[in-house]
Amino acid sequence: MFGQGAMEPGEVSPQQIRQVLLFFVFLGGSLVCSETWHYSVAEETEIGSFIGNVVKDIGLGVEDLAARGATVIFDDYKPYLLLDQQTGNLLLNEQLDREALCDFTEPCILHFQVLFENPLQFFRAELWVKDINDHTPTFLDKHILLKISESTAPGTSFQMDSAQDLDIGKNGVQNYTLSPNPHFHLKLQDSDEGRKYPELLLDQSLDREKEPELKLTLTALDGGSPPRSGTALVRVLVLDINDNAPEFERPLYEVLVPENSPLNSLVVKVSATDIDAGINGELSYSFSHVSRDIRKTFEIHPISGEVRLKALLDFELIQSYTINIQAIDGGSLSGKSSMLVHVVDVNDNPPEIVITSLASPIPENSSPEMVVAVFSLRDQDSGDNGRMVCSIQEDLPFLLKPTFKNFYTLVTESPLDRESKAKYNITITVTDMGTPRLKTQHNITVLVSDVNDNAPAFTQASYTLRVRENNSPALHIGTVSATDTDAGANAQVTYSLLPPADPHVPLASLVSINADNGHLFALRSLDYEALRAFEFRVGAADRGSPPLSSQALVRVLVEDDNDNAPFVLYPLQNTSAPCTELLPRAAEPGYLVTKVVAVDGDAGQNAWLSYQLLKATEPGLFGVWAHNGEVRTARPLSERDAARHRLLVLVKDNGEPPLSASVTLHVLLVDGFSQPHLPPPEAEAEAEAAAAAPADPLTVYLVVALASVSSLFLFSVLVFVAVRLCGRGGAARAGRCSVPEGPFPGHLVDVSGTGTLSHSYQYQVRLTEGTGTSELKFLKPVIPKFPPQGTEREESHTFLNGFDLN
Repeated sequence: MFGQGAMEPGEVSPQQIRQVLLFFVFLGGSLVCSETWHYSVAEETEIGSFIGNVVKDIGLGVEDLAARGATVIFDDYKPYLLLDQQTGNLLLNEQLDREALCDFTEPCILHFQVLFENPLQFFRAELWVKDINDHTPTFLDKHILLKISESTAPGTSFQMDSAQDLDIGKNGVQNYTLSPNPHFHLKLQDSDEGRKYPELLLDQSLDREKEPELKLTLTALDGGSPPRSGTALVRVLVLDINDNAPEFERPLYEVLVPENSPLNSLVVKVSATDIDAGINGELSYSFSHVSRDIRKTFEIHPISGEVRLKALLDFELIQSYTINIQAIDGGSLSGKSSMLVHVVDVNDNPPEIVITSLASPIPENSSPEMVVAVFSLRDQDSGDNGRMVCSIQEDLPFLLKPTFKNFYTLVTESPLDRESKAKYNITITVTDMGTPRLKTQHNITVLVSDVNDNAPAFTQASYTLRVRENNSPALHIGTVSATDTDAGANAQVTYSLLPPADPHVPLASLVSINADNGHLFALRSLDYEALRAFEFRVGAADRGSPPLSSQALVRVLVEDDNDNAPFVLYPLQNTSAPCTELLPRAAEPGYLVTKVVAVDGDAGQNAWLSYQLLKATEPGLFGVWAHNGEVRTARPLSERDAARHRLLVLVKDNGEPPLSASVTLHVLLVDGFSQPHLPPPEAEAEAEAAAAAPADPLTVYLVVALASVSSLFLFSVLVFVAVRLCGRGGAARAGRCSVPEGPFPGHLVDVSGTGTLSHSYQYQVRLTEGTGTSELKFLKPVIPKFPPQGTEREESHTFLNGFDLN
C-alpha cells in the first residue's frame, strides 16, 4: 500500500522511481508471470470487503509476502485494493463507482499487478467492477413542450427525447410508458446505438376550443430489480385556427341611464367571446348601422367594449336609444348584439310659472273672490318629478284656486284695507314631488288703490291756545292739524271755521284759519280786560267723493299783559281842593291816619300792588304799610311838629316792566279831636302775621279787601267832618275836602276778589249831637276771620316793619 504526501518542487517521488523500474522490468519480460488472475466486485461494495487471496492464487507462503515486500499496483496507480501482509487477502480499499470509472464501457475492468521484491517478480491481475442498478432514468428536459395545430391529421407522429440512465445493460432504460389519454399513444423506436426512444402518435383530431392544452406524463423504466423510473411532463399546446365566430354574452343589452349622467360615464360594458386563440380570438367592438345622433351621444371602446357618453342625455328630448353592436375577430369573423338604452328621468327641471294676467292696483273695497291674477304651471319632467304643488304665504287675504289643467287663479279672500296695508308682495311657490324636490318662486306685487273711507282725524280732540293781549293783528296764534289715512285727493285736508254756537261772539273778526295748513291767526289786537277767553270749532274735510269731515274744539285764552297802571280810588286826585286828613296830636305811634286805596285793571302779578312813601314834610313821622297802603304814625307827636304835613305815596304794580301811580296826602294836626278807635291787639296780631307770611294770592286778596274797607270808612268819616267844618265857614273852609259825587266807575270795582275793595265789607257811620262836640262811632267790618299765619312777633316790631318809612 502506497502512501501519498506533498512534494517539494524538484523532488522525485518513490512512486515515480517504481514506475521507471517497472518500465524496465516490462521491457525485460522475463520477470513477469504470463498468467492473469481475475477478481470481481460489485460497485458500491463497502470498504474492507474481501476480494480474493493472493497466496492461494500464486502458490506462495504467507511469510513471503512480508519478506519479499509484496505490493498491489493499479495501472492508474490508485489504491483501489489493499493487500493484507498477514493473510494475503485482497481487501477493498474504497467504494467503487462503475459509472465514474468506466462510464458506458462494458465490461468495466481495472488492471493491476502484484509486485514482489527480492527477487523481483510481477503477477498480473484484473478487477472486474460489476454494475448495480443504482441510477434512475432521467430526462434531460423535465418539461417537454409540443405545439400541435388543431388541424393536424390523425396518425401523425411526434419524436420525443429519450431518457438517460448511467447504468448499463439491463439496468439501463428498457421501456417507456405514457399516461392514458384519448388523443395520443406511445410508440418505441430503436436507434442506431441500440437505444430506444419514444414517439407520440396522434390518434384523433384535436380541438383547441374544447381542450386547448394537454398535459401528458412520459415515464422511462430501467431493467433493474427493483426497476427504477423517471418521468417528464409533456405539455401539448393545441394551435388555433379561425374556425369560430365571436359570440356576445347577451343578444340584447338593456340598460337604464339617468339623464343627468356626466360626460364619459360608463353606460354598459358589452362582452363577446371567441373561443379561437391568438389573433383569431382578438376582438374589436364597434357600432353597426347607427345614426349620427347615436354616434354623437355614445362611443364604444374597440378593445374593452365599454360604452360611454359623449354628450349629455335629455329625457325631455329622447327617452330611449337602440344601438347595434358588432364584434370582429382577427380572422374577420363577426358577432352581433343590440343595446337598448332607456333614459331615466331625473328631477332636473324646476317648475315654471307663467303669469297670464295680473290686476294691479285693485280697490280696497273689492268684493270677495275678485280675480287678481291668472297663471299656469309647467314641469317638463315626468311622473312624480312632474307633479306640482302650488302655494302662497298664509298671512295674506288672498286665496289660490285651481281652474283648468295647470291653471290657477289668485282671488281675494277677505276685505282689503289700504290704510292697513297698501301693497302686498305675494310669493307664488311651486314645488314638484321629485327627489330632490325642486321649487320655483315667483313674486308679484299687488297694489291696493284707495277709496274715501276715512274721515280726517284731528291730532287732538280740543286745542288750548294762549295769546298775550295787545297782540299785533294777523298774529299766528297756533295750528290745528288733522290727518287722513286715505291717499291722494282723499287725503287732502281743508280746514275751515265753523259757525259759533253763540251768535253774539264776533268770531269772524277775531280769528281766521288757513284752509291748507290749519294755521290760526288773530285778526285784531285782543284785550284781556275786555275778553279773557273764547271758544270756537274748526272743521277738517277731505276732497274725496263724497267728502268726509271732522271737528275739533279750539279754546283761546288771552293772557294778561301789564298794560294798566294802578288807579287810586282814595283819595281822589282829580278834585279841585285836596283832601285833608285830621290827626290829633295826642295820637300814639301806629295811629291809623288814613289808607290809600288803589286798584289795577290787570290780573295776576300785574295787579299785585305795593305802596311806598316817596316824600314827606316831616321824614320819620309817618310810615306807609307796603301791602295795604295804610298810613300810620311812626312816633309820638310833639309840639314842635308842624301843623300841616304833605305826603307823596307811590303805588306800584308787580308787572314787567312795573307801572305806578302817585297820590298826595294832606295831614292836619288838630287838638281836642277825640281819640279814634284803634284796632285791638288781636287785629294787630293778625295784620302782623299777614305781613310776615309770604304773599300768597289769598293773603293779597284779604289785604286789598281790608284796605278798601278801611279806606271807605275813613273816607266816610272825613266827608262827615268836612261837611261839619264847611258848615261853620271861616278858617274851616280852607280844609274842606271835596267828596266825589255819583257812583264810582264800575270797572274800578273788582268783583272777582282780586281787587282792593270788596262788597263784602260794610261800614256804619253815626254822628251824635250833644254838648256841641262831634263824635264818630266806628263799627267793625263784617268780614270772616282767618287764622293768623306764621309765628307771632312782637307788636311793635310788626308795626314798624309794615311801614315804608321815608
